[in-house]
Amino acid sequence: MAPHPLIQAVIDFSAGAIGGTACVLSGQPFDTAKVKMQTFPTMYRGFIHCFISTFKQVGLSGLYKGTTPALIANISENAVLFLSYGLCQDAVRYLTRMEKGADLSDIQKASAGSLASIFSAMALCPTELVKCRLQAMHEMEATGKVARGQRSTVWSVVQTVLKTNGPLGFYQGLTSTIAREFPGYFCFFGAYEFCRSTFAQHMGTDKDSIGILPLMFSGGFGGACLWLVVYPIDCVKSRIQVYSLAGRQEGFMKTFTGIMRTEGFAALYSGLTPTMIRTFPANGALFLAYEYSRKFLMDAAGA
Repeated sequence: MAPHPLIQAVIDFSAGAIGGTACVLSGQPFDTAKVKMQTFPTMYRGFIHCFISTFKQVGLSGLYKGTTPALIANISENAVLFLSYGLCQDAVRYLTRMEKGADLSDIQKASAGSLASIFSAMALCPTELVKCRLQAMHEMEATGKVARGQRSTVWSVVQTVLKTNGPLGFYQGLTSTIAREFPGYFCFFGAYEFCRSTFAQHMGTDKDSIGILPLMFSGGFGGACLWLVVYPIDCVKSRIQVYSLAGRQEGFMKTFTGIMRTEGFAALYSGLTPTMIRTFPANGALFLAYEYSRKFLMDAAGA
């Protein structure tokens, strides 16, 4: 028996939050390297150089800069994402005149995920802005874009945004965030569901019984497909959010064309290596935590 819609929404929200926590804890150092390489591509020869340089300059804690806002960002994003994902699946059923609770195809689930991403982007943008600024603060000081010796804490960044741009300042990069999320999550959920279906078909079972390793691989595969498609958009978003700290208020197209003109197309893929390394353990952990916590909560609710 399906649980009450309100209980179902709470379950999806809670499972998404648990999945988001698992995602951050398993992949934060790689995300830090990604943001540093996106925003200052000429400072590092590659992923390993960025990793070692950060460790030498600011220690192990430097690789975990922005963990607090990253946790807040991923918990809020995934909680809202998976809550909206469930609701958007119902919307897809309604639009396609299917019965409530009917199984959706992989493409229909991908479409529901794409719609859900619009809502999650609204929750993600403010916290991701704070995270990116914290992660790139050392490079901003080293290149003279901001004064040296600034306190780089979550609260100091929040205060700076409020003082400089007001509450709406937290939504710098929102357009590029939505532009990234909408196609990205179509690929994310589509690839995840397709991979699970393929495993289930070869194993002669249903998608919910494929086991831990196939489930984690499916999550990682979904994450890899997302990043390969949207990585240049994410690079532009990171530039907007980090450089606005130095007073550079530039939009998506101006930032994009500026990168292409002065640094070339390859600069849009700076930091892709740590992102692809990170995506399998991080997104594998995300879906593992989501699916199993959701199942546990559904059982607890008597569904």
